[in-house]
Amino acid sequence: MTQGKSENMQAVVLLSGGLDSMVSAAIAKERGYTVHALTVDYGQRHRRELDAAREIANRLELASHREIKLDLSAFGGSALTADIPVPKGGVGEDIPVTYVPARNLVFLSLTVACAEASDAANIFIGVNALDYSGYPDCRPEFIESFAETARLGTKAGVEGRPFQIHAPLQYMSKADIARECDRLGLEPAWSWSCYDPEPDGRACGKCDSCRLRQKGFEEAGITDNTSYA
Repeated sequence: MTQGKSENMQAVVLLSGGLDSMVSAAIAKERGYTVHALTVDYGQRHRRELDAAREIANRLELASHREIKLDLSAFGGSALTADIPVPKGGVGEDIPVTYVPARNLVFLSLTVACAEASDAANIFIGVNALDYSGYPDCRPEFIESFAETARLGTKAGVEGRPFQIHAPLQYMSKADIARECDRLGLEPAWSWSCYDPEPDGRACGKCDSCRLRQKGFEEAGITDNTSYA
C-alpha cells in the first residue's frame, strides 16, 4: 500500500457506492484533498449501488462525479454479473463466486487514467483485507504492485510524478470501518453493500457482504439504519 501526501492535492476516489468507498471518500476530504469520484457501471445484476454512489457524491459535495459504463457481464464468471446464485451460507475460506474476475485491476487502471487526465496525483480505494470475502484484488501486495505498475505505465510516472495509491481502510476491521463512518458523521444508509437485494428493495441480510457489514456495526455498537429483509 502506498501512503503519503503529495503536494498535488487533487484526488480521484473509486466510488462503488458501498460503505468502504464512502468512508474512503470522506477520509480523503478530511485530509484536505479536492476529491473527484469515479463510478463504474460494470453490468452488475442490480443497480442499487450505482444509485448509492450518486447519493454519496452529492451528500459529500465532491468536486465531480464521473460514471462510466464498462460491461463486464460480457465475460460473466461471477454471481454479480451472470445468472449464478449469490451464496447465502456465510463467509467461507475459499474465494467465493461473487468475485468478479480482475475487477479491481480493471477499475484501478481506469482510475489511474482518470487521475492522469485530470492532473490528480492521488487515488483512494476502499479495499480491506481483514473482514472481507478473500478477494485477491483487495490484498496489500496487490495494491503495492499496482502502484508500481502505474508508475511504469503512465506518462506521469515515467516523468517522475508517480501516483499515490491510498487504501486507508486496508488494515481495518469492519467494526473499525463502522466507527470511522460514525466519526465522520456519515449515514450508513447512504451506502449499499448487498449483493442480492430483495424485490421490495431491502438488503438480503444473508450474502457475504451483508453479513460482514452487519457484523461490523454490531461489534462497533453502532446502528446501521439500512433496511434488511
